[in-house]
Amino acid sequence: MPGSASNTAHPLRNQVALVTGATRGIGLAIARALAAEACNLILTGRDEQALRSVSRELASAKIKILAHPCDVRDPQSIDDLFRAIRKKFKRLDIVINNAGIAHPNFTVDKLPLPLWKDVIETNLTGMFLVTQAALAIMKRRGTIVNNLSIVATRVFAGSAAYVASKHGALGLSNTLREELRPKGIRVIALMPGGTNTEIWNSFWPQAPRKKMMSPAIVAAAVVNAILLPPNATVEILEILPTVGLL
Repeated sequence: MPGSASNTAHPLRNQVALVTGATRGIGLAIARALAAEACNLILTGRDEQALRSVSRELASAKIKILAHPCDVRDPQSIDDLFRAIRKKFKRLDIVINNAGIAHPNFTVDKLPLPLWKDVIETNLTGMFLVTQAALAIMKRRGTIVNNLSIVATRVFAGSAAYVASKHGALGLSNTLREELRPKGIRVIALMPGGTNTEIWNSFWPQAPRKKMMSPAIVAAAVVNAILLPPNATVEILEILPTVGLL
């Protein structure tokens, strides 16, 4: 109930959050952090077994959980997901667009077109499709968090598809923010630097992981931003390791 001690302790109690790419890395860490705030969760990813495992883990938080497989590249898969969301929750308060992939290093002249398409469709088009579907059921004063990575404002040779997808996602996020201001929906562009996740295996397997941040650190910053009063927002959430590693 509004004003109750329980809601004071957990302001996100009874809210509903969708987390894409929720089975590992930053997505999993954000799901855990939201569960700790008593937020109900919709968990998505392509690995059904991993979804079941995460769902069992977070069930101990005594929240409502919908674990539903989804490929953000596929409009039909997204339609199926949102049909399930409407049936169980009927609304969304928070969207965490976290699903994303990287690719091995290729200069532009050697980058295979199928790889380019896969990265762009996952990191950029998938974000667009999920957001478009979510807006139909998002509550006023909701929050959208788009995980872009620090690469959204930087360039690295050999990562053309990844860099292009993240630069495009930043443009999408900035445009979306302006469009949603009248509705009171906040859009946060999350831009973490070096974070110890599996994505590094794609393009820098020898990366110095001991110098990186943990996904839990990024998740804590995201939840703190979501918990700001409705009349305040963090538009760009850039988090970097203090050692200077990207």
